[in-house]
Amino acid sequence: RAGRLTRRILRASVLSAGVIVGTAVVAEAAGPQSGAHLPALKRVSAPIGFDGVCERYAWACENGTASVKSTADLMKLANRVNRSVNRQFREIADETQYNRPEYWALPTAVGGDCEDFALRKRQELMALGVPGERLMLATVLDRQRQAHAVLVLRTNAGDMVLDNLTNRIVHWSATGYTFLRMQDPDAPSRWNAVFAGGVFG
Repeated sequence: RAGRLTRRILRASVLSAGVIVGTAVVAEAAGPQSGAHLPALKRVSAPIGFDGVCERYAWACENGTASVKSTADLMKLANRVNRSVNRQFREIADETQYNRPEYWALPTAVGGDCEDFALRKRQELMALGVPGERLMLATVLDRQRQAHAVLVLRTNAGDMVLDNLTNRIVHWSATGYTFLRMQDPDAPSRWNAVFAGGVFG
């Protein structure tokens, strides 16, 4: 099954989220990816629509000052913020709100899409003292293989996922998602290829 999936990915060349998958990268990502933390395989370009985010929202690309470090405290705050943001805003496509396919921005009074929710959660958690190096924006394919974005919370127990599609925060390997790329925790203005879970095994 894994071999067929790999061949299909290579033939397609580009996943629906717009990430080019080369032969060498697929080889690096082969095999189960069930570690506590998502792997960083190699440097890649930022997702389409992310351009300008670091200039508009400096906190989105910085690590800031941290005061919350314990896993228990991190999870308590993450659960609160995840539920609050999911409840506060309604989902609306960038095409509808901005007349363009992808535009990463904070949710407006009208609403936002998945990456907008993820940005807002990062902003709120950093304001509450969660270190920025523990909060990474990530692009994925959801269970229906549709492009999606989430916020990853790095804890000592593993990488947990804050998602606008659910109030439950679960370990990345329990989402069923195909993780494509993620912010570099050491330098959030940069992005790394991940290629874990989902179609990668």
